[in-house]
Amino acid sequence: MTTQQNPFRFGTVALLGPPNAGKSTLLNTVLGQKVAIVTPKPQTTRNQITGILTDEGAQIVFLDTPGVHRMKGRLNRFLNLSAWQAVEQADAVVVLADAGLYAKKPALLDKELAPLVEGVRRLAQPVFVAVNKIDQVRDKAGLLPVMQALGALWPQAEVFPVSAASGQGVPELLGAVRAVLPEGQAMFPEDQLSTLPLRFLAAEAIREQLFLALRQELPYSVAVEIEQWEEIDGLTRIGGLIWVGRDSHKAMVIGKGGQTLKAVGQAARQELKALVGGKVHLELWAKVRRDWTEDPHFLRGLGLGE
Repeated sequence: MTTQQNPFRFGTVALLGPPNAGKSTLLNTVLGQKVAIVTPKPQTTRNQITGILTDEGAQIVFLDTPGVHRMKGRLNRFLNLSAWQAVEQADAVVVLADAGLYAKKPALLDKELAPLVEGVRRLAQPVFVAVNKIDQVRDKAGLLPVMQALGALWPQAEVFPVSAASGQGVPELLGAVRAVLPEGQAMFPEDQLSTLPLRFLAAEAIREQLFLALRQELPYSVAVEIEQWEEIDGLTRIGGLIWVGRDSHKAMVIGKGGQTLKAVGQAARQELKALVGGKVHLELWAKVRRDWTEDPHFLRGLGLGE
């Protein structure tokens, strides 16, 4: 129960970092339920994904953001813009870094974090660094140089070793974040986990399965729109349109004899059943929109950028 000594707190926390640092995994672990899609491929997250954690002492709105990077192209510029826009509206920022990767390849730390360094240094909000994936570092002595390097990059930040996958160190990180949030009342119902509409979450579930099924660079050339959503007698009918940039990509999404699209649909249907809490009939089809990743109007239609 909240007391005068421990007032209730409400605030927004941006999760920031390079691609594949584990931001979405951390969000899902904190909430105890899957809200953000997760794949082994970098740059899975494209939009700001909100997750709401409510406990006895606070309500925290987390903003999971696209990985900040220096890759070229309009889509990548929109992704970076989305990440920094989330930071602007946050009361605190958690920067994630891949300890498993940097312990093995120290040179990658400076390279991958270079797009973040100056922007994070200029932040007025409290900053925390989550040194993630410590479960992947067998020799724990290898963590110390990584933590020291990150501490040197951002002297204003508190550094926490964590494993977003297992939850190790996450309570300590959460406790520190909660302590710096402003006092205030909860803004959302206690049982609400996200501000995102079901249609968006459904599109993300389908895109997650595309990322897992498709190889090489093709996943980054697909987008998903929900064109149909009907709920009749306990059955949710969902129609998903998969946008690709080239005819050859369409053929790859469909697969020989339609097998790839069928497998994606079957896997996505299981996710959607859990999402809507009932039976789902899912239809997917692919359509070519040439060079959609460079079309600002289309990208804004997907909720990216300004």
